[in-house]
Amino acid sequence: MKVVYHPSYCQIYAEDPAAAPGRIEAIRDAIEGAWEFVEPDPAREADLLLVHTRAHVQYVRKDRILYDTATLAAGGAILAARIALSGEPAFGLIRPPGHHASPEDCWGFCYLNNVAVSLAAIFADGAVPDACILDFDLHFGDGTVNCFSGDSRVLYLHPEAPTAQEFLETTRRSLAGAGPKGILAVSAGFDRGRSDWGNLLGEEDYRALGALLKEYAREHCGGRRYALLEGGYHHGVLGRHVRAFLQGFGD
Repeated sequence: MKVVYHPSYCQIYAEDPAAAPGRIEAIRDAIEGAWEFVEPDPAREADLLLVHTRAHVQYVRKDRILYDTATLAAGGAILAARIALSGEPAFGLIRPPGHHASPEDCWGFCYLNNVAVSLAAIFADGAVPDACILDFDLHFGDGTVNCFSGDSRVLYLHPEAPTAQEFLETTRRSLAGAGPKGILAVSAGFDRGRSDWGNLLGEEDYRALGALLKEYAREHCGGRRYALLEGGYHHGVLGRHVRAFLQGFGD
């Protein structure tokens, strides 16, 4: 498995929990040395326009530091998707997150929709005919749903349950009903973790969740799978939760 990372993701580009100092570093320090790290290039404007309107791209561009970081995150997502096409799993240790970014607007600490841009890029390449997005962030990815509204190539899943055991079982059932897809893309938000905002999943649960997703991808997607960081805000547990997920998700 490869981890897509760039030191510029540590750049403080806004005043919100996703951009807080130490957040990316907490994850990097917990997983560095366990998997190979690779650096992406920024997404091209043409890539962004596969998903977003020109007016929205210009809106994000007004803040140069934000735009540079956001396009690098989108580029990291595209690289993770292309690594996954080779059959090797990938994780995008990227920020800003993206699943609340719609074609024309954004909110919730998101600016460009990383998972949507990455899938649109590989669809444009003709690499896969369709995809399943499994979003396990605490919050529903309204932006992702808006980006693929009316697009039958993309199935979006966002499991919900009141306990960790039920969450894993709900995820299992959701994947069982998804059927074969060209690739599995995961919006990996860790704010459902214990001691984080959702206070639900622990390390053992994230490891099991990663294994569930790996099993689905191997059985129904030819092994092609990648995950992109979305939420997760308690720095004290965030790195351990990401590491546990990747232990289940990777080879």
